[in-house]
Amino acid sequence: MKHTGNYGMMAEFDSPTTLVAAARQTYEAGYKRIDAYSPFPIEELAEAIGFHHNSVPLVVLIGGLLGCASGYLLQWWISTVSYPINVGGRPYHSWPAFIVVTFEMTILFSVLAAVFGMLALNGLPMPYHPVFNVPRFAFATRDRFFLMIFSSDPKYRGSETKAFLESLNPRSISEVPQ
Repeated sequence: MKHTGNYGMMAEFDSPTTLVAAARQTYEAGYKRIDAYSPFPIEELAEAIGFHHNSVPLVVLIGGLLGCASGYLLQWWISTVSYPINVGGRPYHSWPAFIVVTFEMTILFSVLAAVFGMLALNGLPMPYHPVFNVPRFAFATRDRFFLMIFSSDPKYRGSETKAFLESLNPRSISEVPQ
């Protein structure tokens, strides 16, 4: 099956400092749908490409609240509705006895939400990505740094975007087919 269309345009750089500088210039020029690839983490890069929002903490909080509520409600249902047994004269709804299981269910649901939420928000597993169609991208795991402008960016115009990337003095520029 032949893929048609353009996924975006990618520029290759020699060092992390030139990549960060190029990413800042690209973001300041008005391109918002950009990404960067490097063989190791670069601390300033996330800020340079405008990545400020992370949804994983919210997913973990929601998972923890669901675990807390489900653990408590499960014990309440069993103790008061489904199988009420009066042990030692205590009330059927004895909340201090429910604390340990409620706490453990909160931890369990939080951890599961963190793992599956992180995978879902990162779009993983992803066995295919269009950047793998660019032969020079194989160097991204060794010693090269790449800046990608997606074609879905409102400011993306093929020749204008290529001219802009050329002004950043990259090692090479490649169109990324879909």
